[in-house]
Amino acid sequence: MTDATLRSCVLAARPKTLPAAIVPVWVGCVLAWKLTGTFAPWLALATLLGAVAIQIATNFFNDAIDARKGADTTRRLGPLRVTATGLLRPRTVMGIAAGFLGVAFACGVVLYQARGWPIAVIGIPSLLLAYGYTGGPFPLAYRGMGELFVIVFFGLMAVTGTVFIQTGGWPPAALLLGMQTGLLAAVLISINNFRDIEEDSTTGKRTLAVRFGPRVAARLIVLEILIAAFAGFGWVVCGHAPWLLASVPVLLLGLSIIRGVLTLPPGPGCNRLLALGGLQLLLFAAVFHAATRSHWIPW
Repeated sequence: MTDATLRSCVLAARPKTLPAAIVPVWVGCVLAWKLTGTFAPWLALATLLGAVAIQIATNFFNDAIDARKGADTTRRLGPLRVTATGLLRPRTVMGIAAGFLGVAFACGVVLYQARGWPIAVIGIPSLLLAYGYTGGPFPLAYRGMGELFVIVFFGLMAVTGTVFIQTGGWPPAALLLGMQTGLLAAVLISINNFRDIEEDSTTGKRTLAVRFGPRVAARLIVLEILIAAFAGFGWVVCGHAPWLLASVPVLLLGLSIIRGVLTLPPGPGCNRLLALGGLQLLLFAAVFHAATRSHWIPW
């Protein structure tokens, strides 16, 4: 593999999107350890590798399929796409995507042997939708279902599944954490769709932003951030008041994102908001982790 090909593969993998796969496993393992005192490193590693492999496969499929459908044009405001620009052949991109699905499947086999049939219930749809997000007869991203997909698969299922893999149980707290994580991951998709509304409207990509316009798209981002932040009060109800601290970076960075989407027009200025959204997700996980380990908080 040449240096140019390797750089193109890194571009297609979209490293900046990987926190959406890493954070659910991270916080799920932290929650499992805090609730039960158990942590299985090898199962955590298999879960993390599987999640990241599915995310990368999704990104490669997206790159090739969007190029085939003409959804990536010269007006693109986001990162370079390797298929549309000719850096890699479509067949190569699809083959690499299939290879990462193979890695995810291998990780799934390890997890299935440890926890049984629930892993298949979670894993098989995840593998199929890596392609079905932009491909197949009902591509979710083209039908305005991207945000819902992320909330369910990168939030609720990813966090509760990680906790199940670690503990063998389904504690209600995992649903609350999964909802917060999923909403913060959906913020990234929503900002991306808000930014690309003009291009998507001319290429048949019927995102929620295209369907309902920039004003509704901006309000959706506001709702995602505020619900994720104020859902943190659920930890007080659950008897884990210090974990509410994880909402602090969500609000602090969220206010900047909200100000941006309410004042900026869709366009390249939103790339800064995307970076803030990624940082928001990572800081949420870091503060949640720190809060679960703190003994000095006087609550």
